[in-house]
Amino acid sequence: MIYIKNEDNRPQFNLALEQYVFDSLKQFDEIFLLWINEPSIIVGKHQNTIEEINLDYIKDNDINVVRRLSGGGAVYHDYGNLNYTIISKSKDTSAFNFEAFTQPVIEVLAELGIEAKFMGRNDITIDGRKFCGNAQYMRRQRVLHHGAMLFDTDLDVLEQALKVSKDKIVSKGIKSVRSRVTNIKDHLKDDIDVEDFKQLLLNHMFKGDRGIQEYKLTEDDYAKIEKLMEERYNTWEWNFGGSPGFNIEKSNRYPSGKVETQIDVKDGIIQNIKFYGDFFGSGELSDLEEKFKGIKYREMEINEVLDSVDIGYYFSGIDKDDLIACII
Repeated sequence: MIYIKNEDNRPQFNLALEQYVFDSLKQFDEIFLLWINEPSIIVGKHQNTIEEINLDYIKDNDINVVRRLSGGGAVYHDYGNLNYTIISKSKDTSAFNFEAFTQPVIEVLAELGIEAKFMGRNDITIDGRKFCGNAQYMRRQRVLHHGAMLFDTDLDVLEQALKVSKDKIVSKGIKSVRSRVTNIKDHLKDDIDVEDFKQLLLNHMFKGDRGIQEYKLTEDDYAKIEKLMEERYNTWEWNFGGSPGFNIEKSNRYPSGKVETQIDVKDGIIQNIKFYGDFFGSGELSDLEEKFKGIKYREMEINEVLDSVDIGYYFSGIDKDDLIACII
């Protein structure tokens, strides 16, 4: 495993860095990154951004909004939040395995006297309250796993900035997003800051190795990362994107995540369809969405489209019947 040091706090740069390392530095079997963002909301790849955020609050408080490559739900980052990324080779890029990648965090917290547990599909918790959400992106026998840890995050801002859907709160039986989360710092016996915790996690990841093996980004690397940032992560098209004009909207929440569809139907023919949600999947949804255009808005035709694709590739843990229930 090699480490890439990064002190940049721009979320647009950090997400571009992740993608560049994933796509380009294939000579390394495992790569580890740690990064801290300035105040930002990072939305999942498949989410309808405008439905996940408190837009007025975000504008008034100069909070960034950036879309990431991986699925899952929206998260709030600030200088009290520590993010980690593990990129590795994987023979199986069809099944999402979160628990194995969260063990280093759980082990470091155990050393600090805190019992943390992996719970649900992608969370790490302390006393049943979430402090770390995890997401993955997989492509061509490589997996990118990243986690966002609340160390000393301003939870008041988090609660105001994220407009969490009511069904998510109700399904967890808890009244508010604030009551669902906690900061690591609130459970520590000794007073350390996020930089101290960052160093502890870094040391743990390279325990047993001959020191930290570091790859230093070159000028050419930085130039390519900046280019990717400007062409993707700094654009409205990527971060917000356009929703189709639609006249049918359906949504359901499953153990594997929420699926929402917006469909434009004219004269019984599907003109456009968009899938949103906090689910995980490896495929490009635009490829699937294209297959629905021009077909009749009827269960027989929709079944035929879904029978022609690997649904699990696009919607991990969701079967055909579940998906049909979100379309018709």
